[in-house]
Amino acid sequence: MKEMLQNLIKLQQFEFGEDACPNLKEAVAGLRAKIPAQVLSHYDRLVARGKKGVAIVHGQVCGGCHMQVPLGVVMTLRHGEDIQLCENCGRYLYLRPPEPVLEEDLPAAPKPEPKPRKPKRSLQVA
Repeated sequence: MKEMLQNLIKLQQFEFGEDACPNLKEAVAGLRAKIPAQVLSHYDRLVARGKKGVAIVHGQVCGGCHMQVPLGVVMTLRHGEDIQLCENCGRYLYLRPPEPVLEEDLPAAPKPEPKPRKPKRSLQVA
């Protein structure tokens, strides 16, 4: 599933001029051969209407139509189980790959301050 979505994203970048390639026609033909016909036909219908066929999900919002995406769809995308369509605009959805967090990027944990000790009570005998 991830490879197919990556091919769709790359195809969109080529077709919308976001990525330059010296042999563009051959690259587009190669990518189209790797994508299943049913997915490709849906993508082509969107492109024929002047829309991009693939949109990124930021948080829980479709990057194409800016409408909220159900949490179940986002979780399916996270697990990479299946491809998902936006219920509003019909674009194929994908999540940005998580960026690795480096240890030096993390804020330093504050050191806990020691609690002041209470003085011991002495027993007075009367």
